[in-house]
Amino acid sequence: MVVLLLYLIGPAAAATLTGRADIVDGDTIKVGAIPVRLYGIDAPEGRQTCERDGKPYDCGKQATKTLADLIAGQPVQCEIVGRDDFGRALGICSAGSTELNSTLVSHGWALAFVKYSSRYVADQNAAESSKVGLWAGSFIKPWDWRLGEAEAAQQTRPCAIKGNINGNGEHIYHLPFQHFYRRVKIDESRGERWFCTEQEALDAGWRRALR
Repeated sequence: MVVLLLYLIGPAAAATLTGRADIVDGDTIKVGAIPVRLYGIDAPEGRQTCERDGKPYDCGKQATKTLADLIAGQPVQCEIVGRDDFGRALGICSAGSTELNSTLVSHGWALAFVKYSSRYVADQNAAESSKVGLWAGSFIKPWDWRLGEAEAAQQTRPCAIKGNINGNGEHIYHLPFQHFYRRVKIDESRGERWFCTEQEALDAGWRRALR
């Protein structure tokens, strides 16, 4: 069961979301049907690889596993602090007594997303000093990796965003760095299409894929 509690902080309404969590990736969960992006952090993407001891490894999958291990089937509680550009709730989430956002950063499996918040910079500095998680080897910052994937896709096709229509008739767009991007095939005879920018897709009525 998912419980959404509203309370007031000054003139603005905030919310606490409580319930069972499904793991989307290293920094995103779903509580019931509600996608929640962990506020102030950025974890490697699902397909991202990093290097440790001179060898590549699936750091995106490891970040996702770490989040799953922290939750371990417990209900989560998320303080919803806003929404991102894609309409997802932004939350500071806990499982039991463990805050997920700060723990992922302090364990080295996510970075402080300083473009939006400096809340977890001290946790990141501690992880870097201890050389844990990503800091035990070398890696590309998730936001730079996503940019590189998008640029590479544009070199092969001017418009790289895939506008897919699923079996339920939902119009969903996939970005080059997302989990199912390579599996999605575009059939323009069905009304599916390519987009050059996310805003173009949003304006046309498509929503972003959750992973």
